[in-house]
Amino acid sequence: MLLLYMTPNRTHGVKLAASLVVLVGRHCSRVTTEKSELEIHTARTPSRRKVEHLRKALIPFAICYDFDGTLAPGNMQERDFIPSIGMTTRSFWNEVGRRCQHHNADNILIYMGLMLEKAKAAHVPVRRRDFSDYGKSLKLFNGVEDWFGRITTYGKLGGLRVSHHIISSGIREMIMGTPIRKYFKDIYASSYCYDHHGVAEWPALALNYTTKTQYLFRINKGAHDVYDHNRVNQYIPPDERPVPFRNMVFIGDGETDIPCFRLVKEQGGHSIAVFRPHTRAAKSRSKKIMADGRVNFLAPADYSDGKPIDLLVKAIMEKVAATEHLRRFTS
Repeated sequence: MLLLYMTPNRTHGVKLAASLVVLVGRHCSRVTTEKSELEIHTARTPSRRKVEHLRKALIPFAICYDFDGTLAPGNMQERDFIPSIGMTTRSFWNEVGRRCQHHNADNILIYMGLMLEKAKAAHVPVRRRDFSDYGKSLKLFNGVEDWFGRITTYGKLGGLRVSHHIISSGIREMIMGTPIRKYFKDIYASSYCYDHHGVAEWPALALNYTTKTQYLFRINKGAHDVYDHNRVNQYIPPDERPVPFRNMVFIGDGETDIPCFRLVKEQGGHSIAVFRPHTRAAKSRSKKIMADGRVNFLAPADYSDGKPIDLLVKAIMEKVAATEHLRRFTS
C-alpha cells in the first residue's frame, strides 16, 4: 500500500509527486514484467496434476525372446520327443533336410509333419497334453525361472510396464508345459491343430526365420491374435502404437533370429545375441552376428542376478525410461 502525505512546501511537494510517479511507474513495470514472466513460466511448465499423471503413467516396454538356445539349451524336440520315436537327433534332422530339398519345402513345416508321421509309426501319443509333458522336462538356462519377475519389478520401479513375449520356431505346446509359461503375454510359436480327441493332426502355425518378424509388428501394433490380419496390416502412426519399437528388446541366439535382430535394431530398439556359456563355437557365432552389425550387444545366456545380460537389460530399461519421460514433457 502506498501512502501520500501533504506537505506545506509547494516545491518540495512537486518534487515528491514526481518521485512518486517514477516510483509507481517502476513498481508497475516490475509487477507487469514479473506477471508476464509468470505467465510464460506457467505456460511452459506442466501443472502439478499433469506432472503427477506423467509420473504415474507407466511406459510400455516389451522384451521378446526366442526359446531354443536362448532360454533353454538345444532344441526342445531333442530332449525327450525324438528319442521316444526311436530316432537320434542327427538322423531326425538329416531326414528333415533331405525332405526339404526333395520337396523344395520350408523346414519348419517339414519337421512338424515328420514329428507326427514318426510318432504314429512308433505308436507315440501326440495329444496336446503329451507335448505339454515334454515341456515340463526341458532344462532352462541359469537364472531364467526368476528372471521375469525380477526384471518386471525393476522396470516398474523405474516407471516401465514390462511385458514378455516368446517368438519361436519351436513347439508352442511344449513351451506351455514349462514353469515359465505364466510370465508371457504372448507365446508365438509353431503349433498344431487337434481333433476332437485332442490328437495333433496337422500344423496350425509355423514360424520360420522371416515370419517371426510378423509377430514383432503384432506386439508393436497391439494386434495379438494370430488370425487378426486387419489391424496388423493397418497403418498406425508410430507414436500411436502400443509398444514403439524403440521400447523393445529382442533376445535370440542364432541365424534364425537375424531378421528379428535387424528389424528391432534398425527401428531404434535393442537386439541382444546370447550364447551358451563356456561354449566356444556358440560364442564365435554370436561374435560374427555382432561383427556383421545385426545386433547391439552379445552376452552369455546366464540370466542370474548381476550377470552381464541382467545388467545390460537393466541399463537399457533405464535409458528407455529416461528418454520416454523426457519425450512426454515435450509432446
